Amino acid sequence: MPRLLLAAAIWAAALTFCRPGIAQDLVADLSDHVIAINTGFTGTKVLLFGATEGDGDVAVVVRGPGDRATVREKDRVAGIWLNHASLKFNGVPGFYAVASSKPLEQLAPPPVLERAGIGLKYLQLAVSEDDREAGPEAIAAYRDALIRGLQREGLYVVETGQISFLGGRLFRTRIEFPANVPTGQYQVETYLFRGGQVVDAQTTPLIVGKVGMGAEIYEFAQDEPALYGLAAIIVAVASGWLASVVFRRP
Repeated sequence: MPRLLLAAAIWAAALTFCRPGIAQDLVADLSDHVIAINTGFTGTKVLLFGATEGDGDVAVVVRGPGDRATVREKDRVAGIWLNHASLKFNGVPGFYAVASSKPLEQLAPPPVLERAGIGLKYLQLAVSEDDREAGPEAIAAYRDALIRGLQREGLYVVETGQISFLGGRLFRTRIEFPANVPTGQYQVETYLFRGGQVVDAQTTPLIVGKVGMGAEIYEFAQDEPALYGLAAIIVAVASGWLASVVFRRP
């Protein structure tokens, strides 16, 4: 931890004494740029630290890899819950987290937050072309249901007041990743606010990937799905036969 704070202090000094032609009011970095997921992975935390030139408030947005998501509405028919209707969204981040030094509504007005996509309320989720005929109310209802589901899984988190300043210019926060965090390339966006406006921003890449035996099995399942399915059936049958032999009564 002291080394990270020392690095932030060096950056702050660089901003003061070695300013280039274009002013840079914000610098930030991560304690780790790669999160390795193995068979024993139970989640992890990554430290984001940095420095600002002058006063201001900071917000951090972490966006996971985007993918298509389908939200299904269930209806009860003859006492059985069945899928009734659905709506598809494109480019849905598999992980989304926000940390800020103040509540978001105190950082900037809604139009500024909306342009940057800071906060679940302003997260831009595009409806697929096949479902664009759905009305605004229906789209909003499906969108809220999608976000609630990802929140329950611990994949969408918004924490205000979680960025702390040290000495007025150095700041830090911890980004928590759950055990079910999706793999892929992430973008960690850091914003500096003054007077309700974004005055500087920085994007730092972060990679989340599988390693070890889990990674090899995952790649095999993706590259050879038919063989993977056959191997899974064989292993299941063999395990069942072995259990019957071990526990067979004499």
